[in-house]
Amino acid sequence: MAKFNPGEFMRQVQTEAKKVVWPTRKETTSIAIFVGIFMVMLAIFFLGIDSLFGWVVKSLLALA
Repeated sequence: MAKFNPGEFMRQVQTEAKKVVWPTRKETTSIAIFVGIFMVMLAIFFLGIDSLFGWVVKSLLALA
């Protein structure tokens, strides 16, 4: 088993942290808007599916 060296570990963490590329404000804003629009579209879709299934179940129960 290799010996654990906290100093070497921290140097490696700092080296890897310097490689991180953060998105720009414009990229973050455009992605947030896309996610919001997509969330609304999915909500409307699932509302329609739920309403359809609810109508089918009510129709089947009315027959019984």
